[in-house]
Formats: sequence, C-alpha cells, structure tokens
Amino acid sequence: MTESFETYRPMLFSIAYRMLGSAMEAEDIVQDAYLRYQAVPTEQIESPKAYLSTIVTRLCLNQLESARAQRETYVGPWLPEPVLTDGTALLSPQGQVSAQESISMAFLVLLESLTPLERAVFLLREVFDYEYGEIAEILGKEEAACRQLFSRAKKHVAEHRPRFKASPEAHRQMIARFIEAASAGEMDGLMSLLAEDVTLWTDGGGKAARGAATRPLHGRETVATFLLATRRWVDAEAITLEIAEVNGEAGVIMREYGKPRVVMTFEVGGGKIRAMRFVGNPDKLKRV
Repeated sequence: MTESFETYRPMLFSIAYRMLGSAMEAEDIVQDAYLRYQAVPTEQIESPKAYLSTIVTRLCLNQLESARAQRETYVGPWLPEPVLTDGTALLSPQGQVSAQESISMAFLVLLESLTPLERAVFLLREVFDYEYGEIAEILGKEEAACRQLFSRAKKHVAEHRPRFKASPEAHRQMIARFIEAASAGEMDGLMSLLAEDVTLWTDGGGKAARGAATRPLHGRETVATFLLATRRWVDAEAITLEIAEVNGEAGVIMREYGKPRVVMTFEVGGGKIRAMRFVGNPDKLKRV
C-alpha cells in the first residue's frame, strides 16, 4: 500500500496545494490521507486513485471552512504560500489549464474568490481532467450539480483572468529590468515599468518586520514610492535580489544576509508590470 500511495503522492499534493494555497497544509493533508489509506483493508479499495483523491479533496474542503474564519482575523492581505518550482511534482496535471498557470500566484488568488465546492469541481475537471461522474463520487454530489458548479466557476475564472499575458521570455526580461531599477533606486526607471493602474499586495501576516502594507496599493506613483521607501528599512549591502521560478513563473527572492525575506511575483502584460504580490510572512517562506 505504501508503494501504491507513493505513486499518487505528487498528484495528491498538487490537488491539495491548489485547493488550499498552502504547501505546509497540503503536506499535512497528504500525510493524513496516507494514514487513513493504511487503515483500510486493501480488498475494500477498488481504485486507489479515486479513494485517495476523495480523501484529499474532502479534507481540503473541511480545511477551507476553518481557513475562512482564520482569514477574517489575518493582518493585511492574505496571499498563497509561494513555492519554488522545477517542473516536477507540482507540474503533473494534464488538464485544459496549463500546469504553470494553475499554480501561478495570480491563478491561486483567483481561485480564492470561488466557493470551496466550486474550487474543487473546477480544479478536478479543468486542471486534473476528471470526468463529471468521478467528481460527483468524490464530492458525494449529483453529477448535474457538479456540472452547474463547474459552469459557474469557469465563467467566473474567465471573466477575471488577466487580459494581457506576456511570454515567459518577456516576463523574465521585465523582472530583470525591475531588479535593475529597484536596486538602483530609480524612480523614473520604476515608473516606466509599471502600468498606470498597477496594484501591489504585500502579505506580512502581521509578522514581517518591515515593508508590508496592510492594504493593497494602487497606481503607478503610489506603488513606485512605496517600493523606494522600503529601501530605507534594510541594509542595502546585505540585500540580494535573485530571479527564481516561483509558482511556475519568473519571480524574485529578496534575501537579507542570505535569508529569504520577501518573495515577489508579477503579472506582466502589454509591456508593463500590471500587478505585484509580495509575500514576507516568515511562516510562508520556510520552503524557500
């Protein structure tokens, strides 16, 4: 049973991470699923994949209910936990949404606006390519209800997806230009990279010592001013900015004395940075 479970571990983690937006919680869910799987006689399980998918999905739904209450008291904007990706475990789905997009920070944030059931149906169908009958069994719902949930979720995602999306090459080039301008402290340089209606979210969770706004910042000048102001709160000689693949896209890791302090992800389109999400909550940087 252990060998069978390990075959599905990457897929189970992929589902749980996309459902919860937290790698730490996803790992706990997968471990819980393993313990439950071990406790059931082998002859009672017709399909290990279906059985394990059901356990993980339902555990995630339970977790999301408690997470909703926790988010109400969270200090500042809540963002998913960033993960460094290398084309392995997290990039396993074969569905209609590309693996890279389905773990991007922007996509995970968009999923937050769905109900837990809508999120489960959408991910299982659109990302993991499950049939409606399988989804109905996993969730204990009627197939017709699952189709309706999927239809609503897909419409919402389509309406709120970024309209502009740069190629991976253009995305990385823009990030390199951002690092150059930010390192030099150039107001004009930063302003030239930002869209006029750019938005910056910073997630410090009330635990980041510096540089976390408790509300989203809107507008090119406001965001650029904030970015330059944060330079005064750090030891410039101890800071490094490096490009890394974060959640399937080029992002930036800011380290201070070698320790990760902030992970930055970007939405790039139309030759401009249109949105930025900075995670500085130390609890969310342990995998980085």
